[in-house]
Amino acid sequence: MIREFHSADMTPLLVLWMESTIYAHPFIAERYWHESEAVVRDVYLPAARTWVWEEEEALKGFASVMEGRFLGALFVAPDALRSGIGKALVQHVQQRFDVLSLEVYQKNQNAVNFYHALGFRIEDSAWQEDTQHPTWIMGWRAD
Repeated sequence: MIREFHSADMTPLLVLWMESTIYAHPFIAERYWHESEAVVRDVYLPAARTWVWEEEEALKGFASVMEGRFLGALFVAPDALRSGIGKALVQHVQQRFDVLSLEVYQKNQNAVNFYHALGFRIEDSAWQEDTQHPTWIMGWRAD
């Protein structure tokens, strides 16, 4: 079930974020994600509009949108991948916004393919100084 994020979700959401981001980005040192957790918790999530997928009182995924257009986070628990949760969350967000953009690591080809299948197109590339890895900037517009 998709619902809006509540402040009581913060701890399980951060656990989900850490587990899924490490799983999805094996090419980035785990310490980077641990060092980033405070920014996610204290800056990013409070500024974003977030929806969670909850099953049997456990968070299995979430999507966050910043500034009304930047899909800055989509994470699904590794044990729930390929179950339709990610697609449902993105489509939920797409129903609420006419234009979305996101940044995805080029080495994360599964994510690039996933977003492409949902109508996102590569518009540019960028270099992430903090991780030393290139990203694709992808965009989507409602028809």
